[in-house]
Amino acid sequence: MSKIPWPQAMAHVSERESRCPVKVEQALLERAEQYDRAALGELYDYYAPRIYAYVYRRVGNACLAEDLTGDVFVRVIHAIRSQRTWHTSFQAWLYRIAHNLVADHYRQQPAQPLVSLDEALQVSRESGPAEAAEQTLSREQLRTAVGLLTQEQQEVLALRFGEGLTARKTAAVLQKTTGAVDALQHRALATLRRLLTRQGPDTRKTPR
Repeated sequence: MSKIPWPQAMAHVSERESRCPVKVEQALLERAEQYDRAALGELYDYYAPRIYAYVYRRVGNACLAEDLTGDVFVRVIHAIRSQRTWHTSFQAWLYRIAHNLVADHYRQQPAQPLVSLDEALQVSRESGPAEAAEQTLSREQLRTAVGLLTQEQQEVLALRFGEGLTARKTAAVLQKTTGAVDALQHRALATLRRLLTRQGPDTRKTPR
């Protein structure tokens, strides 16, 4: 397996971007289940940057994200060897492993928001100073609001909007029904909208 281009994996990669062709992936998965090293390497090269980006957005620490991503694929290898692999979606299964590892990590840490700002708020990289100041304030407000969501609501937002997973695949990762995911997403967005509206725009003036 080749080394993950970790710095490049920081770029947002969603399910809608650069999909692996279904027929190609299916062939790779069939070979991987037989512990074909070449197939495992190709799947690793394709999915590792995506899993790393997901984990990094959850933990906000590059070294920890790299360690947890490595643990994800160690678990994949162990599962294949013991013939305890995915049932329907390899992608959902992979994110489920990552989700469990992140959850295990946070169970050992003080409570804190699980959704990062870069994940929840798309900030323009071409803004001028005034717009940048407003966006910084918005990110601070969003951080506060996101921290008031339940962990389940944060995770749904992370998978749906951060990773671009469908409601069905998000449900598979979280082991919930699609209806439950939709309800969590609706409540999370409604709560964020209410909290951000309550905070209102900042009235401080920038010195000229």
